[in-house]
Amino acid sequence: MISVAEALERLFGLVVPTGTQTVPLTEAAGRYMTAPAIADRTQPPFAASAMDGYAFRDADLGANARLRVIGEAAAGAGSDKSVGPGEAIRIFTGAPLPQGADRVVIQEDVTRDGDMISIIGDVGNSFHIRPMGADFKAGHQLDPRVLTPGDVALLAAMNLPRVTVARKPVIALLPTGNELVQPGEDPGPDQVIASNSYGLHALLAAAGAAPRMLPVARDTTASLEMAIGLAEGADLLVTIGGASVGDHDLVGAVTERLGMDRAFYKVAMRPGKPLIAGRIGGMAMVGLPGNPVSAMVCGTIFLRPMVRAYLGQPAAPEPRQHAPLAAPLPANGPREHYMRATLTPEGLCADKRQDSALLSVLAAAGALIVRPPGDAAREIGEEVPFIRL
Repeated sequence: MISVAEALERLFGLVVPTGTQTVPLTEAAGRYMTAPAIADRTQPPFAASAMDGYAFRDADLGANARLRVIGEAAAGAGSDKSVGPGEAIRIFTGAPLPQGADRVVIQEDVTRDGDMISIIGDVGNSFHIRPMGADFKAGHQLDPRVLTPGDVALLAAMNLPRVTVARKPVIALLPTGNELVQPGEDPGPDQVIASNSYGLHALLAAAGAAPRMLPVARDTTASLEMAIGLAEGADLLVTIGGASVGDHDLVGAVTERLGMDRAFYKVAMRPGKPLIAGRIGGMAMVGLPGNPVSAMVCGTIFLRPMVRAYLGQPAAPEPRQHAPLAAPLPANGPREHYMRATLTPEGLCADKRQDSALLSVLAAAGALIVRPPGDAAREIGEEVPFIRL
């Protein structure tokens, strides 16, 4: 067996970055932008009113000031008139500030009688003007990142209708086993629902991949070989189940028969020990254990970092945080243990049921407490590392 860190390094060695494509902004959210984006305009492109009111010269502001309204300025329809002494222009939010004006008073601080306005009360120190370039200037750079909705709005304001992003890696998901039926079907007395592929599909899609579901492969060499053939064109094949050493666990033997260059087999972790990986032709392959929690934990620890590497991001493990324990933990065994836990106001609380078949425990958990091999017993209040789910 190899360590989790070594397994992850070998998995990164199987990754070939997917390259880039250009997409419209409507398809950009959640994608990894691979190169800096440069604004080709200034925002706002002119000094603009921040409120509905009246624009005039600050020098005309005084007790009981009265000004004559000579025009109007609206967003998209500025005034071509210049404001002189004793004059004002009715202005609306977003409209360009008229020439000669250097202050806006909000309409609530004004009374109007025909073309004359009187400024009433204390208007304070706010000029209610957004300076030209207050948001950003031409040449402003947005660095590579996973694009949020706010980033997409910024790119649009920068006048960039399209953006270069990493192509999503295509990941073929292949559940294996005679016991599996699809959700919605009627399982026989010895069958269970194929849940792993759906959980992994959601996990990988959220990570930025393009997962593709393959039909269940039965526990025969012919069925498994045929199903693996359906993965052609994928960047990564992920088999689920059949990676152990039982009489019906055929993934290792069949992939070897198909010429897989194996990177490793078995990892010193809990859950998830029977993990296999390598390359079949031009396609990377990871064989996950069939226990539901094991598959999802391995997806978190190994597949999510692989997706980021495919997208051209730095090859790095899942980020870890630290928090105090809200309940004690017993000493850990010889394998790195990823314990399902909830994060409470008092700290982390590991579920007492750590069976790798219990999806209800995983669904309720918000974190995985990371226990190093041979870690000593831990008491309430001790800081421990964890990974957010």
